Amino acid sequence: MRIDAHQHFWRLARGDYGWLTPGLAAIHRDHEPADLAPLLKAGRIDRTVLVQAAPTHAETDFLLRLAETTDFVAGVVGWADFEAEDAAHRIAALAAREKLVGLRPMIQDIPDPRWMLNEAIEPAIEAMVDEGLTFDALVKPAHLPILAEFAGRHPGLDIVIDHAAKPDIAAGAFDSWSRDMRRLAAETRLVCKLSGLATEAAPGWSAETLRPYVEVLVEAFGADRLMWGSDWPVLNLNGGYAAWLDTAEMLLAGLTSAEREAIFGGTASVFYGLDHP
Repeated sequence: MRIDAHQHFWRLARGDYGWLTPGLAAIHRDHEPADLAPLLKAGRIDRTVLVQAAPTHAETDFLLRLAETTDFVAGVVGWADFEAEDAAHRIAALAAREKLVGLRPMIQDIPDPRWMLNEAIEPAIEAMVDEGLTFDALVKPAHLPILAEFAGRHPGLDIVIDHAAKPDIAAGAFDSWSRDMRRLAAETRLVCKLSGLATEAAPGWSAETLRPYVEVLVEAFGADRLMWGSDWPVLNLNGGYAAWLDTAEMLLAGLTSAEREAIFGGTASVFYGLDHP
């Protein structure tokens, strides 16, 4: 089973996508299952993980309802207010919903870079562990040392780093990102998504542009802790579904078939606890 471990849907009229402005012309329109289905078919992708794109409970409900009628969506990573007084209760209620597999606070947009170490969110994290929910870490390179501390505090929480922590590929940033990612991989059991790299590169990127970053991820995490995702439709800001999928497959061609199967499905299936159709 080939899995796209990170994709989004949105409906602009819902009105809670604060970051999605008209300036992002390539993606400033509705994106729903019918738009993604032909891309999945062309890429031989069987299932997907649908990830939140707005920090509201209403959007999570929208995604869960959409997933109920979309066979290829195997799981949903939603959002919850981790600082709410009733956060544990809300998270338990979400965990009972069909296809809800994890939660994602939008850490990259939170002003305090140390937010994840805030004692106020401890009950929410404990509820996630109790309910068997995963944690998508939407972070940037500056967050990586903090993420290491966060992971150490919560050894029972299954954490995946979204978009390889968004290295600034366009600016050539590499050394500190590589060092911190290698350290995280060695000192924690975190998993990482092989996604979002095209968006961080300059326009006109090629496989060779992304190769050094992909090599670090493969060497540091190994196939059983790495999962491929498209980040569609955000990907359309600087690439396309087929181009990114073809590039990833080319860059991973030297791995064994078992390793490639893990990155393109097996790791996501195990991490998110996805059922086969």
